[in-house]
Amino acid sequence: MMNLIFGNLRRLLLTALAVGLLASPVAAQETVCLQCHGGQQGRLGEPVPQWRESIHAANGNSCHGCHGGDPSDMANAMSPERGFVGVPADDDIPAFCGRCHVGVLEDYLKSAHGQALGSGGPQCVTCHGNHAVKKASLELINQEDCSRCHEYGRAEELKAAMAETEGRFVALELDLTDLKQRGQDIKTLQEGLFATRNEFHRLFHSVDVDKVKEQAAGFQGKIWEMDGKVGAIREELSNRKLWGGIATGLLVLAGVLFSLLRKTYQEEERTGKH
Repeated sequence: MMNLIFGNLRRLLLTALAVGLLASPVAAQETVCLQCHGGQQGRLGEPVPQWRESIHAANGNSCHGCHGGDPSDMANAMSPERGFVGVPADDDIPAFCGRCHVGVLEDYLKSAHGQALGSGGPQCVTCHGNHAVKKASLELINQEDCSRCHEYGRAEELKAAMAETEGRFVALELDLTDLKQRGQDIKTLQEGLFATRNEFHRLFHSVDVDKVKEQAAGFQGKIWEMDGKVGAIREELSNRKLWGGIATGLLVLAGVLFSLLRKTYQEEERTGKH
């Protein structure tokens, strides 16, 4: 019996492992691009390890997601007929990245950064890097990076204006992660958080402190709404735990009473026989 149980558990674990590996974004993106460049040295090989540590890799966006081409055919991987666009010129990078990050591109082009494009102004990879793209966070706004082009003062003010709201986004993200680990279906809430947080991060690209301060309250209102839904889920879990505890207690009590009654019956039966 025990061998059967352990055998079933082993099969379940192996199945879960296999599903996990198949579902892994990085494992699913082992394209011919990575195979070719991964085996090269120097400049041509550097993008691969950088990409593996990036938010793009974590989200399953591989080389062809940005550069086009055929990721399954070595001969046509860099074929223009298959959509290969190669490396964009510096001034074309915002439009290149903006194919996915549409809202960010809009705010960037209206900003002081965007207005300086073509005359030495920064573009996407100046702050975010190209292949080792990091997850968007306020840590990207720092004195070391911002001071490469200008004084840090305005950037620091902008970061401070975003800090409280960003902190609440982080706290909500942790709450949702906890609920997911408890087996709760919070996919809709996670999608809502992702979209709202991305919209909030757009504000930075406007490089407008007043705009951030003006709109922060609206984003905090959306966070409060999601917090309320999280609270409702937690309350339901708490109630389930309470009633589960009561039910368990009643079952234990019933077991004790049954045992006492059984002993009493047995004692009366034994006494009556004597």
